[in-house]
Amino acid sequence: MGIFDFFKKSDNQSKNIAKDRLKLVLIHDRAMLPSGVLEDMKDDIIAAISKYVDIDRDSLNIEVAQSPENKRRTTLIANIPLIIKKDGE
Repeated sequence: MGIFDFFKKSDNQSKNIAKDRLKLVLIHDRAMLPSGVLEDMKDDIIAAISKYVDIDRDSLNIEVAQSPENKRRTTLIANIPLIIKKDGE
């Protein structure tokens, strides 16, 4: 592997990151979500779930994405790890 191969891989990673960010911007625009609404929704979802169970706030991921079945449909995807306490903790 030459030195130029290293830069080529890095360039592909940067390209993919930029592409994903652009997709996210387009999805937000299509969903007509005003600036800050997604963050407010995240906070509300976290607060509601936290009333009932402990969650791992460092590992949670909430995002807006295109539905795989219907590209015109926008979906809210929430991956919220729960903290399960063992007896006696």
